[in-house]
Amino acid sequence: MRKIFLVSLLSAGVVLGGCQAVNTTSGDSVGVQRKQYMFSMLSTDEVNQMYAQSYQKTLSEASSQGALAKNSADARRVQAIADRLIAQAPKLRPDSAQWKWEVNVIQSDELNANCGPGGKIIVYTGLIDKLKLTDDEIAAVMGHEIAHALREHGREAMSKAYGVQMARNGAGALLGLGEGGLALADTVVNYAMTLPNSRANENEADLLGLELAARGGYNPNAAITLWNKMSKASEGSPPEFMSTHPASESRIAALQAAIPKVMPLYQAAKK
Repeated sequence: MRKIFLVSLLSAGVVLGGCQAVNTTSGDSVGVQRKQYMFSMLSTDEVNQMYAQSYQKTLSEASSQGALAKNSADARRVQAIADRLIAQAPKLRPDSAQWKWEVNVIQSDELNANCGPGGKIIVYTGLIDKLKLTDDEIAAVMGHEIAHALREHGREAMSKAYGVQMARNGAGALLGLGEGGLALADTVVNYAMTLPNSRANENEADLLGLELAARGGYNPNAAITLWNKMSKASEGSPPEFMSTHPASESRIAALQAAIPKVMPLYQAAKK
């Protein structure tokens, strides 16, 4: 037991030694202040470039299938909403003004949307059309996804995975653990580290997304109607969006509690 404890401390030291505390966003009205730790060897630019390659691959595949909507009504609508939200992003993260933002719509029954590192946005028409989303509700979805990018949740997850792999390899070598022992360690790490943090990330994206939408002149109350629609859509076969963004009473309650904080921003934007 003492040996395991010492190895754990050693592994933690190696992992933390490669990390640096960062402030990805600031100046929000909703109180997102959690410290984030990123591997210094995994820079923002590197992650953005890696994702940009994956993003272009997705667009190429959609284009080859005739599914990349460029001039459709949905595409024009999404672009107009995105422009208003992107214009507000530098108020939460100044350097996002220099990001190479891209907004694309893919024709698909899929109920999904995302914004990857560096501001690469994709919205699937199924999300808009099947749920009959209003502009305010589309802004709620996109604000949430943009918030993930502003907070660099993707880079944070990659840093964590890299750190876990370093600790896993170090512990395995020092303790002589077999594959069964390592598999058990992975399971413990997943439940003790990854899942709680992913929930924290979702909460941050909810709150910052709410503020972005309000600053852009979109009614923050739409976040509630959006998640109610999402909950109803998940009663049958849950859409992909719900697998990573589960709706819950606590989630909706947290949004309701935050709406009064951002309502003045919405009212100011509407003047």
